[in-house]
Amino acid sequence: MIRLHVTSPLAPAAPVAPTLDQSRYLTQVMRLKAGDELLVFNGRDGEWRCTVAEVLKKGVILRAEEQVRSQTFGPDLELIVAVVKKARVETIVEKAAELGARRVRLVLTKRTNADRIRLDRLDAIAEEAAEQTGRMDVPAVDDPIKLDALLDGWETGRRLMFCDETGGAPAVSSLRDAGEGPWSILIGPEGGFSPEEGERLRSLPFTTAVSLGPRILRADTAAIAAMTLWQAAVGDWAR
Repeated sequence: MIRLHVTSPLAPAAPVAPTLDQSRYLTQVMRLKAGDELLVFNGRDGEWRCTVAEVLKKGVILRAEEQVRSQTFGPDLELIVAVVKKARVETIVEKAAELGARRVRLVLTKRTNADRIRLDRLDAIAEEAAEQTGRMDVPAVDDPIKLDALLDGWETGRRLMFCDETGGAPAVSSLRDAGEGPWSILIGPEGGFSPEEGERLRSLPFTTAVSLGPRILRADTAAIAAMTLWQAAVGDWAR
């Protein structure tokens, strides 16, 4: 069944108004008509079975019928990635949504050299991935911020999985030793972190520096590998 993310509140018999693009998708691509059913979620009120109530010239109106799943959230995992080429950032955001990250944060490092970022495009990619994977929320994608500023304002109690291309401990055992709780994963730029950035990251008390193996990985591959290892070690895959 089609799944759609909306911003409207969801409650019994509540009207739901998809965006114009979503309405076109439902009627012109999926060929839905009045009375047809689909699943809808908004990240707050769970997942609902809805019916197409009206097909208008400029959009459709849905009606919420019943809640089929209560609201749940995945683990408190952020993916922090240095801005790289546009196509690779888009892949990273898509896979972050599929692998359960709650938030994607983009950072600027000393060796960042990348295309202009379109957050509206990244938000759309995250939304589509959430719809397809069955998750009940859509990960936020933040504006790029300098790495030093990010570390200066670090959230108390959150641990950092630093994927260190110069060498680190085995990932799974190190993560399990550090334990569960709020985590962030940091992936560097194509040229790697500068020596000064690496030194600062390794010195932080909340950092767990890990290796992603003996080969040099592109940023998108590294992000997927790191999230997979984290999920298997301390994420909801382990449970």
